[in-house]
Amino acid sequence: MKVIKRDGHMVDWCPEKIETAINKANNEVEESDQASPTQIKNIIKYIEKLGKKRILVEDIQDIIEVKLMSIGKYALAKKYITYRYTRELVRKSNTTDLAIKELIDGESEYWNTENSNKNAKVVTTQRDYLAGITSTDITRRFLLPEDIVKAHDEGIIHFHDADYFAQNALHNCDLINLEDMLQNGTNINDVMIEKPHRFLTAMTIATQLITAVNSSQYGGCTITLTHLAPFIRSSKEYYEKKYKARKLSDKQIEQFVQEDLAKEITDGVQTFQYQINSMTTTNGQAPFLSVCMYLGETDEYKEELAMLIEEVLKQRIEGMKNEKGVYITPAFPKLLYVLEEDNIHPDSKYYYLTKLAAQCTAKRMVPDYISEKVMKENKIDANGNGQCYPCMGCRSFLTPYVDEHGKPKYYGRFNQGVVTINLVDVALSSDKDLDDFWKIFEERLELCHRALQIRHKRLSKVTSDVAPILWQHGALARLKKGESIHDLLHNGYSTISLGYAGLYECVKYMTGKSHTDPQEGKPFGLAVMQKMVDKCNEWKKAENIDYSVYGTPIEATTYKFAKALKERFGVIKGITDRDYITNSYHVPVFEEIDAFTKLKLESDFQKLSPGGAISYVETPNLTNNIDVVLEIINFIYDNIMYAELNTKSDYCQVCGYDKEILIDDNLEWYCPNCGNRDHDKLNVARRTCGYIGTNFWNRGRTQEIKERVLHVDNKDLEAA
Repeated sequence: MKVIKRDGHMVDWCPEKIETAINKANNEVEESDQASPTQIKNIIKYIEKLGKKRILVEDIQDIIEVKLMSIGKYALAKKYITYRYTRELVRKSNTTDLAIKELIDGESEYWNTENSNKNAKVVTTQRDYLAGITSTDITRRFLLPEDIVKAHDEGIIHFHDADYFAQNALHNCDLINLEDMLQNGTNINDVMIEKPHRFLTAMTIATQLITAVNSSQYGGCTITLTHLAPFIRSSKEYYEKKYKARKLSDKQIEQFVQEDLAKEITDGVQTFQYQINSMTTTNGQAPFLSVCMYLGETDEYKEELAMLIEEVLKQRIEGMKNEKGVYITPAFPKLLYVLEEDNIHPDSKYYYLTKLAAQCTAKRMVPDYISEKVMKENKIDANGNGQCYPCMGCRSFLTPYVDEHGKPKYYGRFNQGVVTINLVDVALSSDKDLDDFWKIFEERLELCHRALQIRHKRLSKVTSDVAPILWQHGALARLKKGESIHDLLHNGYSTISLGYAGLYECVKYMTGKSHTDPQEGKPFGLAVMQKMVDKCNEWKKAENIDYSVYGTPIEATTYKFAKALKERFGVIKGITDRDYITNSYHVPVFEEIDAFTKLKLESDFQKLSPGGAISYVETPNLTNNIDVVLEIINFIYDNIMYAELNTKSDYCQVCGYDKEILIDDNLEWYCPNCGNRDHDKLNVARRTCGYIGTNFWNRGRTQEIKERVLHVDNKDLEAA
């Protein structure tokens, strides 16, 4: 007989353990209440006579309790139950001490590479991590069912952001309604913030609002420059009034107004960029921010918006100075540039902005590109109209929504949270049996569903008082004090995400082909994606909650999943023999494929990831070949909703080398010019999972970065 322990492992039946446990309870009661050796052996014989091949340890304990009471040993039974309960508490005891020690000691690879945008050595980050350790411990012991914790630990699923889950007020990511907050006034820490009258003031207030909002959630947020453009006109009107009062000529007025306005736009953008990168949220990092540049969002202020976009791009191209005074690539904010008819063609009015965006991408890895054309084909609202809007932070997209007046609404909406399924584990658990695969897939999806329901239910208890900046003062809503946010969690107003990872390895194991293979791999991959979409639609219909399929970034989780797969299934060539698994639906980083074929192929998978996903192409340094960048941008506009170009932007503080910092066979970063390996003296910027990371990565992600192949040929550039 095999005994199944609480962690799922099976051990041989050992009657001596039963005898020992009952005798420990015997020692705690009067002699008259003790069970005799014969009575104990009879209980053991009863269990053995059940003839079970496998039995749960909990079932054995239940039998012992019943048998002790059936022979009148009630005091003993009570002690045994107490002993059993005490052991359970020990198993669930607080396990934070070791994690805290590792964090404080500063020598843990996990903490030092947990997030490539956080420095675990600084006190603000440590404070966030310390709170996160406590939250994770509470979440594991009290808030989640054991089977979900077990599945998370084994890498079958990933319950995201458990380090924030104990605080039921926190949601994932959102589109900040900056227009409402700036135009109608808002409140920070009980201080009223009135509508600004100048652009520079609006930019300053915007950074304060963004920091406050980002401190009240755990995911990324996005603003649009469209909401700031009206204040450029306000400043222009201010200068016109000022110079008219001085009785200057119309020509002088126009000259001075343009000069002053240009300087204010420059100062405002510079203020915004410096503040976003120098401020620290309660999450121990700069605000996790994306900035959208979409001319199509306004007709009235389009000229002002174009001026603002131009200045933002110019300043990002310049970069920000590091401690050595050298201009490097900042991690934030991420820039999102929408491609549209007004800026995509060489004869378009705003094509000059797209050329500037291409230069910025080649130099600083941003902006990323959203195709208005493709997005309007993919995102159809209840009125039958295609919609275009930015992602929330890195890649999480809202679903189309119209309000009670029939108008589309996106700013002020949010995502409730994410649970990710490990598709590789589903495949390996099936042992290549297709019937088993779909059965296991169904079971795992329902496990994710239950975990997502827990996220939703916890958030549904929140009232507006827990984060006034979000729920009362316009960032996401204008609710009354004490009012529940419950309605904002239903009817499609917010989303909740079923994440997925490792589609490539899943398809490769089941079919023997990559999902780039048109005959077998791709159809199976698309069927897997469609299954997740169908399940989300099923859950949404039953619960009126907007479940949505999401291509998870899995920055650190890629390493966790890879290690878990090796532990469960061993090393399988081409599947589990690396320290990472492939993000979402991406073509694996090591597969040779050209940029255009990759984007075209991935566009079919991106359509089936409506809750968010991003595609990319890996390129060499293209600062001297902007035409190639523009060619890729043009292809994005016609073929895929959301994509980015991954370039390199590095600097060695020891020797001044500003080309690519390399990774050796031991996965250590080094300067190829002087050999410097000191992370504190290397500025390395790499696209990690949509965002740019600048604080180095864990072993799995570092291996993935090392193995990335170029999707754009570099030979012509080298010859030049």
